[in-house]
Amino acid sequence: MDKILEAVVTSSYPASVKQGLVRRVLEAARQPLEREQCLALLALGARLYVGGADELPRRVGCQLLHVAGRHHPEVFAEFFSARRVLRLLQGGAGPPGARALACVQLGLQLLPEGPAADEVFALLRREVLRTVCERPGPAACAQVARLLARHPRCIPDGPHRLLFCQQLVRCLGRFRCPAEGEEGAVEFLEQAQQVSGLLAQLWRAQPAAILPCLKELFAVISCTEEEPPSSALASVVQHLPLELMDGVVRNLSNDDSVTDSQMLTAISRMIDWVSWPLGKNIDKWIIALLKGLAAVKKFSILIEVSLAKIEKVFSKLLYPIVRGAALSVLKYMLLTFQHSHEAFHLLLPHIPPMVASLVKEDSNSGTSCLEQLAELVHCMVFRFPGFPDLYEPVMEAIKDLHVPNEDRIKQLLGQDAWTSQKSELAGFYPRLMAKSDTGKIGLINLGNTCYVNSILQALFMASDFRHCVLRLTENNSQPLMTKLQWLFAFLEHSQRPAISPENFLSASWTPWFSPGTQQDCSEYLKYLLDRLHEEEKTGTRICQKLKQSSSPSPPEEPPSPSSTSVEKMFGGKIVTRICCLRCLNVSSREEAFTDLSLAFPPPERCRHRRLGSVMLPAEDVGAQDPPLPSRAQGPSRAAGPRRRRKHCITADVPPTVLDTEGLGRQGPGGQSLREETEKEERAEEEEEEGAREEEEGGRAREGEAKVDDKGEKEKEAAEEKEAAAEKEADSPGPGPAGNATAPAAEGSRSVLDLVNYFLSPEKLTAENRYHCEPCASLQDAEKVVELSQGPRYLILTLLRFSFDLRTMRRRKILDDVSVPLLLRLPLAGGRAQAYDLCSVVVHSGVSSESGHYYCYAREGAARPASSAGAADRPEPDTQWYLFNDTRVSFSSFESVSNVTSFFPKDTAYVLFYRQRPGEGPEAEPGSPRARAEPPLHKDLMEAISKDNVLYLQEQEKEARSRAAYISALPASPHWGRGFDEDKDGDEGPPGGCSPAGGSGGDFHRLVF
Repeated sequence: MDKILEAVVTSSYPASVKQGLVRRVLEAARQPLEREQCLALLALGARLYVGGADELPRRVGCQLLHVAGRHHPEVFAEFFSARRVLRLLQGGAGPPGARALACVQLGLQLLPEGPAADEVFALLRREVLRTVCERPGPAACAQVARLLARHPRCIPDGPHRLLFCQQLVRCLGRFRCPAEGEEGAVEFLEQAQQVSGLLAQLWRAQPAAILPCLKELFAVISCTEEEPPSSALASVVQHLPLELMDGVVRNLSNDDSVTDSQMLTAISRMIDWVSWPLGKNIDKWIIALLKGLAAVKKFSILIEVSLAKIEKVFSKLLYPIVRGAALSVLKYMLLTFQHSHEAFHLLLPHIPPMVASLVKEDSNSGTSCLEQLAELVHCMVFRFPGFPDLYEPVMEAIKDLHVPNEDRIKQLLGQDAWTSQKSELAGFYPRLMAKSDTGKIGLINLGNTCYVNSILQALFMASDFRHCVLRLTENNSQPLMTKLQWLFAFLEHSQRPAISPENFLSASWTPWFSPGTQQDCSEYLKYLLDRLHEEEKTGTRICQKLKQSSSPSPPEEPPSPSSTSVEKMFGGKIVTRICCLRCLNVSSREEAFTDLSLAFPPPERCRHRRLGSVMLPAEDVGAQDPPLPSRAQGPSRAAGPRRRRKHCITADVPPTVLDTEGLGRQGPGGQSLREETEKEERAEEEEEEGAREEEEGGRAREGEAKVDDKGEKEKEAAEEKEAAAEKEADSPGPGPAGNATAPAAEGSRSVLDLVNYFLSPEKLTAENRYHCEPCASLQDAEKVVELSQGPRYLILTLLRFSFDLRTMRRRKILDDVSVPLLLRLPLAGGRAQAYDLCSVVVHSGVSSESGHYYCYAREGAARPASSAGAADRPEPDTQWYLFNDTRVSFSSFESVSNVTSFFPKDTAYVLFYRQRPGEGPEAEPGSPRARAEPPLHKDLMEAISKDNVLYLQEQEKEARSRAAYISALPASPHWGRGFDEDKDGDEGPPGGCSPAGGSGGDFHRLVF
C-alpha cells in the first residue's frame, strides 16, 4: 500500500486524480493493518511531510500520520520513538529545518502517554537547547517556539532553562528577513513575535531569568566586532517589565566594565529599533538610557549618538505605525541637545518636506505629529536664534500651525536639558551639581562681589534692557557694553549652572572701591550706568565724525544727539522749583536721573501727611468721605476727615487712588497754610536736614571706612549688639519717637511713604537760605521737587546707611518697608504712572561694609495692556526667582514681602519697577513675539556652543574620575544621605558672602 501511494504522489497524473487515489488509500489505512504495513505507511508519511517538494506531498504525509496515529496508536508509539525523533532532528547538516520540527510537533500531538512519550520529551529538552545554540533561521526558531508553546514539557529545565533563554536572545540577534516585499516582511515580524513571546512566557515562569537575559541582550547589541544584530531584538523589549527600567539603566550607566565604544554602539543600535513596528515601550527604554548617561555626565556619547542618529529618527515620522515612538525619541534628543545648534541644523533641510507629507496625509496621527513638530521647531529657533537664512524656509512651512507662547517654550527647554538631569554623584561631589531647575544661571562670587552679582542679575531680568544689550551689533565702539552683551548672552544660553563675571567686573571696576571688600551695590549700579551712558555717547560722536570725514560732500549740520540705551531704559526727568517766600518768585530747573535715592522720613511724617498715591482696601472705598480739598483751598483742609492709614499693599483687590495735586502751586491759600504749619514743621525740617547731612557725610566716607575680611564677623557681631541696644534705648515710650530704626506700628512705612517724603516741599531757612535774584539777597524759600517724566525702568534706592556721629560709623536703618507690586508714581500736573515691581536687591547685615547681597527678580518685560480698570491692579504674580550668587531657586512675592519679618537684618535696598505698557511716551506693545529673545551674531553663538561642549567635557571627565574614586570606597548605606538636599530659600538666611556664594559649590569657571 505504501508503494502504491508513493507512486501516485510522485506520478504525473492530474491533481484531482491524485487526490482521489490518495483518499482511497487513506480509507484503507483506517482499517486494521499488519504491523509492518503500518510502519511502512508511517515512514512514508514522515518522509513526505518533511521532504515533500510541494504542498500536495506534504499534505498527504500529514494525513497519513494523522490516520496512523489515531487508528493504530500502539504502532505509532513504536514508530515515533526517541531514536526516530533524533534521526529527524539530526537528519542534515546544521540545525534542523522547520519541516522536521513541525513533524516532531505533529508526532507529539498523536503520541499517547507512556514511557515512550516520557523518553521523547526528555530527548527534546536536550535537543531544543542544542538547536537554538546552532542558530537556526527565523522559520525554524519560530517553529521551536510554537513547539514549546504547545508542549511545555519540552522546555529545558534546571540551569539549562536560563541558558536556553539567553540563546534565544542570541538567535533573535541573527534573524534576517529572508524575502522581500510586504508578505515576507509580515511573515518575518510574526516569526520574531513568536520567539519573543516564548521568552515572555519563560520569564513569567522564572522571573530570575530576566536580568541575565538583559545582560545577554546588551552584550549582543554592544559588540563592535560582529555584524550589526537584527532589529528583531526590539521585539524582546516590549516584554520587559517597566519596573526594572530604573535599576537596569542605573547599573548599565555606572558599570565600569562597559567601555564608551560599547555603550555608544549599544545606544545607536537601540535607536535603530525605533523602526520596529511592533516594539512597544522601545522609546521609553531609549529615553531612559539617554537620561542615565546624562546623569553620569557621559556627554561625549550623547553628543556623538545624537548627531549620528537624529536624521534617521526624524525620517521615521513618515510611517504612522512607528511615528509615536520616533517622535518621543526625537523630542528628547532635540530638547536635550541645547549646548549647540548642530543637531537642529542637521534637520533643517528635512523639515519642509516632512511638513508637506504630513499635511498631505491628512490623518489624526499626522495632525498631532505636525503640531508637536511645529512646537519643537519654535523651541529650537528660540534657543538658537541668529540664523534667519536657514530658518526662513522652515518658518514658512509651519506658518499656519500653532505658535507656543514664551512660557511654554521655556518650560520645554528647561525640563530636559542634559545639564538639568540630576547627577547620581551630586550627593558626593558638589561640583557635579546640575543647572538649576529654574533654567536660570548663577554668578560666581569672586570674593565679596555679591554686590556686583545681585545688580547684574537685576539688570539681566529687566527684559527690555537685556534685549537692547543683546541686539548690539558686532562692530561697535562700546567695549564695556560688548562685555555686558557677552555676559548676558551666556546667562541666557549657557549650560553651566554658574559663570564667572571676572572679565566684566575688571572692566567695570569702580576706581575708589577696594578689591576683596564689600561695597555698596547702589553706588556700583550708578557708576555702571554712567559708564555705559558716557561710552555710548562718545562712541556715537566718534562714528559721526568718521562718517563726516569720509564723506566728500560738504559737512552737514550735526544731527541732534539721540538718547543712549541707558537713557531710554532708565532715564527720567525731574523738575526742581524754588519759591521765594518773600516775593513768591519761582525758579525752576529740569534734570535727568537714572535712579531716585529715597531717604527715610521721621515717623511723624508717616502719620501726618501723605502725598501722591494712596491705595485703600476695597471695603474702605465705599465708606470714604468726599475727596480731600487741594492745597489751594487752604485752611479748609483741617476740617476734612483724617486720612486712613494703608495697612497692606497687595494684588488682591483694585485699590482706590487719591492724587493730591498742586505740590508746586503758590497762592494766598497756600501761603496761609505755610504760615499755619510753619511752627509745627520747623522742628521736623531741622531733623531732616541733620539726617541729610549725616547721609552725605557717610557717603563721603564710604571709601574710607572699609573693613577687611578677617575682622568682618567680629565687627558685625559688635554692630549687631550695638544696634539692638540702640533700638532698646530708643523704643517708643510716652514721648515722641526719636529714632527711625525702631518704628512703632502706627508709623510703619512703605515705599510710597518714602516717595512722598522725597517729593514733599522743603524749607530753605537759616544757613540754607536761597539767594533770590529779584530780591537780590538771601531769603527763606520753599523747594518743591516734581517728576516731569517717568523712566521705563524706575530704580529706587532706599537710603538705609547713615553716619552715626556718636559711634563714628555708618549704621544701617533696619526698618521694614513694605514693597508694593504696583506703584503709581505721581508726576507733575497731577498725572501718575503705574509701575510693576520686577526686582528687589536685598542687603543682609547691619553695615554697608559687611554683610551680603542677593536679589529677588522676575521677568521685567512689558505685558499686554488690558482693560482700563486693570491699570489700577497689580500685575499677575508671574514666577519670582531668588538669585544668590551661584544658587538660583524659585521664589514668590510672599517671600519678598516677608524677608525682613523672618530675617530682621535682611532688608530691601534697591528696587526695580517696570513701567506699565501704554503709560509712558515710549511704551510699546507687549505681544509674545515682541518679548522673544533677540538673535545673537554668529561669533557669539559659536563661542557659547564651544563653551557648552567644553563644559560637558569637563563634567564628564570629573564624573568619571569621581565615579572611579567612589567605587573604590567601602560601601556605606548612610554615607552622603542629605548631603545635597535642596532647602527652600525661606527656611533660613540666604547665606553669607563668600566665593562659593549661596550654594557652597566650587564650579568650573567660565570667565567674563
